[in-house]
Amino acid sequence: MSGAVNVLVVGVGPHTRLNHLPALAVAQDAGLAGTVTGIDLPDAAAAAVEYGTSGRPRRMLVVPVEPFPVSRRALPDGVRGVLEGVVERERIGAVVVATEPSVHLPYALWAMERDLPVLLDKPLTVHPGASTDPVAAQAIADDFDTLLDAYRAARRRDPRMVVSVMSQRRWHPAFRRVRELIAEVAEATNCPVTSVQSSHGDGQWRLPDELVDLGYHGFNRGYGKAAHSGYHHFDTVPWWLSAGERPGKEIDEIEVHAACTRPADFLAQLTVADHARLLPGFADRSPYTEQDLDRLTAGFGEVDVFLNVTYRSRGRVMALGSHNLAHTTFSQRGNLHTVAGGLYKDNGRIGQEGHLIQQGPFQALHLHVLQTLHGDEDGIDRHAAGGADHIELHVFRNDRLGLGWERHRTLGSTDLVEDCGDRTVLPTQRSARTCAVTEFLAHLAGHVPRAELASDLADHRRPAHLMAGAYLSMSRRWTATGRPADPVVLDFRPTAPAPRAGHALAALGATR
Repeated sequence: MSGAVNVLVVGVGPHTRLNHLPALAVAQDAGLAGTVTGIDLPDAAAAAVEYGTSGRPRRMLVVPVEPFPVSRRALPDGVRGVLEGVVERERIGAVVVATEPSVHLPYALWAMERDLPVLLDKPLTVHPGASTDPVAAQAIADDFDTLLDAYRAARRRDPRMVVSVMSQRRWHPAFRRVRELIAEVAEATNCPVTSVQSSHGDGQWRLPDELVDLGYHGFNRGYGKAAHSGYHHFDTVPWWLSAGERPGKEIDEIEVHAACTRPADFLAQLTVADHARLLPGFADRSPYTEQDLDRLTAGFGEVDVFLNVTYRSRGRVMALGSHNLAHTTFSQRGNLHTVAGGLYKDNGRIGQEGHLIQQGPFQALHLHVLQTLHGDEDGIDRHAAGGADHIELHVFRNDRLGLGWERHRTLGSTDLVEDCGDRTVLPTQRSARTCAVTEFLAHLAGHVPRAELASDLADHRRPAHLMAGAYLSMSRRWTATGRPADPVVLDFRPTAPAPRAGHALAALGATR
C-alpha cells in the first residue's frame, strides 16, 4: 500500500470533529490521506460535515446507519451492508473507529475481517453498567483478547495489516521525554520506577439537570470518568513503568483498589439548593427535585475515581501507584448555558494534569500541565503559567554518584518540541493527535516501519486490563452492600495466555 489512502471515519461526533478531522486535514495536505467519508446515526448524518482550516475548508459526506444494541459483538447485516457499499464505492483503504466506545468492538472486528487497517480510538471498549456490574467490567478485558485474536488472524492473512490505538500521549513530546529519562536512569542504576502519583482534572461542572439530560460523555450508561478520559492514564503509567523494567524486575501482577463518587455523591457535595443560590435562574430551568435526581441517577457511572495500585514482580512490590481521575475540579463555568455537543469541551472546562514519578533514590520527575484558561483568552500567552498550553517538566537527579547528572533542571514548552518525520510536534495534545494520525497513514504509505509505530494494538494489554481492574473494583464495592469488597488482582505481564472460556473472571479477579 502506498500513496494517499481513502479513509472511512466511523462516528463524527464532537470528539471526532475536534480531534480526528483536523488531523486528517493535515494528512490530506501532506498527501497521505485521500477522500474522507463519515458514518454515523441518521441524525448526525443529516448534513455534510465541514472541517479543515478556514483557508482550505473541506466537506465530508456522512452516510447514515441505523443504531443497534451495544450488546452485539458483530455488526447487524443492515449496518454491514451499508459499510460494504461505502468501502467499494469510495475505495476505502483505512478505517478510523471513533464511535461511542461501547460499540468500538463490532466496528473494529468488521474492519479487521475486511483486512482494512484501523486507527482505533480510546478506550478500546467499555460496557454499560461497568462500574456497577462485575460481569460488564470483566468484559472489558475479554474484549481485548477478542480484538487481539482478530488482529493476529488478520496479520496472518496480510502481514501489512496494522491496528493503531489513538492514545495520543505516546506521541506527546513531554510524555515521551519522561519515558526516555526513566529508561536512562534504569540503565545506569538497575532501578525501576518505585512510585508514581498521577492526577487528571477535567474542570467540568455538570449541573444537576444536566446529569440526567446530557448523555454525551455522561454517566447514564453506568460508566464515567474512567472511560471518558481515564484510558490515557491507564495507558501512560504502564508505558512509563515498562521503560524502567529490568531483568528480574518485570511487573507480572497488580492489585487495584478503586474509590469513586457518583452523581448522588456530587449532589450531596453541591445540592440543588446550592445550585439555585449560586446560579440565578437555575431553579426555574431545572424540572427535577432532589428526590427525582436521586431516583433518576441511581446506578449511574462514576464522576470521579481514585485508584491505589500495587505493581508486583514475583511477589515483591516494585512500585506503588495512585491514579486520581476527576471530572469535578477547578472550572471557569459561571452560567447556565450549555454549549453544542453538551459539555465535552468549552463552557469553562479547564484541564489540569500532574505526574510525580520516583525512581528509587536516583530520580524524581514532576510533569505539570496547569491551565487557568481555555484557548486564547484575555490576551494571556498560551505557554505562560496558566496559559492554555502551559507545560513543564522538572527533572531531579542524584548528582553525588559521579554519573555527570545535574541536580535539577526544568524543561518548558520550547525545550520539549521534537520532530515527527518532516513536521514539528509541539508539546500539546492537539499536535500529538495529529502525529498519531499522520504516523498511521505514513506507515500505510510505506514511510514508517512497523517497528517504529508508537501504539500498536498488541501493546495495549496492560492498559486494557488495568481499566478492567478499575471497573471491577468499583463494581465490587457497589455490589458488596456494606461488606468489604475483595481486592482485584490481575496478571500484568505484557503478553499472557488467554484465560480459558468461562474462567476469565476468576483469572482476572483472583483474591488473596
